[in-house]
Amino acid sequence: MATVNVEETDQGVILRIDGRFDFNLHGDFRDAYESVLREGEPSKFIIDMAGTEYMDSSALGMLLILRDRLGCNSDRQVIVNCNKDILEILQVSNFDKLFTIQ
Repeated sequence: MATVNVEETDQGVILRIDGRFDFNLHGDFRDAYESVLREGEPSKFIIDMAGTEYMDSSALGMLLILRDRLGCNSDRQVIVNCNKDILEILQVSNFDKLFTIQ
């Protein structure tokens, strides 16, 4: 089962996605960042995909919704720790032009 874990740090809010990042995670992903935004505007969201084994086009859409919600500033959303396959999906989809990917 896929999960989204939230951790607030000095660098920003970390959203850790474990398992399959697909439509089944839509509600949990939205709830995770919306609960943080209700408390105030964090300086940055860090999407940690170290535990993400798969992502599909609905995950790309969820990332775009988060980006729009934060005002389209690529410095405020950083995607980290992608495996080779997920990194390729992000690059083919030109997400490396919309997000900071490390």
